[in-house]
Amino acid sequence: MNTGKIVLGFLAGLTTGAILGVLFAPGKGSSTRKKIVHRSDEYLTDLGDKFDDFVDGITKKFDSIKEETVHLAENGRAKLEAAENKFAANTK
Repeated sequence: MNTGKIVLGFLAGLTTGAILGVLFAPGKGSSTRKKIVHRSDEYLTDLGDKFDDFVDGITKKFDSIKEETVHLAENGRAKLEAAENKFAANTK
């Protein structure tokens, strides 16, 4: 699933929940506001954790691609040197 869609869905759910919580709250306004703040803190913490996981995944993929690129470059360099040596041996 697309991470952008997850984040957007999460934010939409958070907003909808906060609005419905205010509209249908049976308690006093101050109590309701405290509950909303507490829940939004929980949601923000959860969102932060998901963002950290996303960044870690991107970092791991980047490191993997970097290692593969270095490996391919080393292989290419070795093949080029071998071809140059073969060409030099044939021209002598």
